[in-house]
Amino acid sequence: MSLRTIIFFIGLVLGVIPPAVSQVGGNQTYNFLKFSNSSRQAALGGNLISVHHADPFIALYNPSMLSPDFHTSLAANFTDYFSNAGYGSFVYAHHFKKAGSFAFSLQTVGYGSFTQTDESGNTLGSFTAGDYALTTAWGRQLDSNFSIGAALKLIYSGYESYNSFGLAVDVAGTYYHPDKQISLTLLVRNAGSQLKPYITGRFEPLPFDIQLAFSQRLAHLPVRYHISLHSLYKWNMAYVGEKDPLLEKDGMTGAYKYPSDASRFFDNFFRHFVFGVEIIPIKYLSLQLAYNHNRHQEMKIPQKRTLAGFSYGFTVNISSIQIGFSRAHFAAGATPNYFTFAANIDELSQLTKQRKTKKLQRLHE
Repeated sequence: MSLRTIIFFIGLVLGVIPPAVSQVGGNQTYNFLKFSNSSRQAALGGNLISVHHADPFIALYNPSMLSPDFHTSLAANFTDYFSNAGYGSFVYAHHFKKAGSFAFSLQTVGYGSFTQTDESGNTLGSFTAGDYALTTAWGRQLDSNFSIGAALKLIYSGYESYNSFGLAVDVAGTYYHPDKQISLTLLVRNAGSQLKPYITGRFEPLPFDIQLAFSQRLAHLPVRYHISLHSLYKWNMAYVGEKDPLLEKDGMTGAYKYPSDASRFFDNFFRHFVFGVEIIPIKYLSLQLAYNHNRHQEMKIPQKRTLAGFSYGFTVNISSIQIGFSRAHFAAGATPNYFTFAANIDELSQLTKQRKTKKLQRLHE
């Protein structure tokens, strides 16, 4: 690979990174853009995945993985989220010889129906709330090892009489070594802005992120491991910081028991990591398991052990059809289910023709 291509690759990725600023949890808008849009992504921790795999939804979290292999792939995902909320995603991928590989997707989130009241509690009716995003993703192979990709998102959000429009961009670059089955991706996600805020003049930041992901298929075991890092533009990941309401108090003095500096350092360090593993016992089956430390720390119950931060699932590939299911543990009693169905139209069409040809041959024998 030439030095010019490397410089172009680095410049493309770094060119859209805004100044590094720390943000406090809860002050962002369009947070649905962080939702997992496939069962496989959810099972592997919900963050960036860097691996070549027949999952058309890869365009929504790693556009640099788009390739001619996804040509005429169609996929749908539904997530049974919390309470009455649920969301769905649909994607179609198409390869153009000169322009590269494209994917077009729609994300919809519905939060159910709510009772509308006035300040005195009188019922006035009901209203709904929802989020939507239209995404066009593009990916291109630069050579046998490097690929790049980008995605443009048109966003609409409507809550009762409040609505907002926005625009966001993802940019990614991937290095892949086919012999060693090693893959590394750098992603700049949701760089953009509200075009129309909910309240005039009050613009809110998007859920911007910088992520890095690494994966490798072991040479002598049917196992692939994943390590992804998120929120690389900031260090402090604690949501509440010094005002943590779950801090223990000394029984004698009543003073808060703060963790040691070393404990806080390592906790904050590992909050940036998501660890995942795939077991592939046969060609047609993949089992996934992951641990997201930041999710665990934010959702854990100090007095009780829970599975917060863990996720798991499976994917079955049969005759160009892919079926996936996964669960992600956020908190006790809050475990969304993810269902994914994908198919390659061209491959299914070819299989149908082959079966018809074989039947005709048998009839003439």
